Amino acid sequence: MSAGKYVFTKGLKELRFHHCQTSEHSNAVRSFLTRAYPTMKHHNPHTPIMIREALGIEPRVFARYEFGREKMLDLNGLDAKGIEDKVTGLVKDGQ
Repeated sequence: MSAGKYVFTKGLKELRFHHCQTSEHSNAVRSFLTRAYPTMKHHNPHTPIMIREALGIEPRVFARYEFGREKMLDLNGLDAKGIEDKVTGLVKDGQ
């Protein structure tokens, strides 16, 4: 994973991950977060990166940008690489 892909734009105000802590359909999200969260936080210490776990929910990622604009992407059925690609697109979208 390239560290540069997780340098967020200034327009991104918050990144939120929702997933189930036990279900199989959230395995890739948990794996991705275990690997990528430290890098994202290191390069973006002032941007909140929130992880919300709830039993039985579908894995999703939300990005909140300037002026209250939000975007949500469904992560169900993706592998770690697919999740990485979607998140990279979201964090670059706030320009």
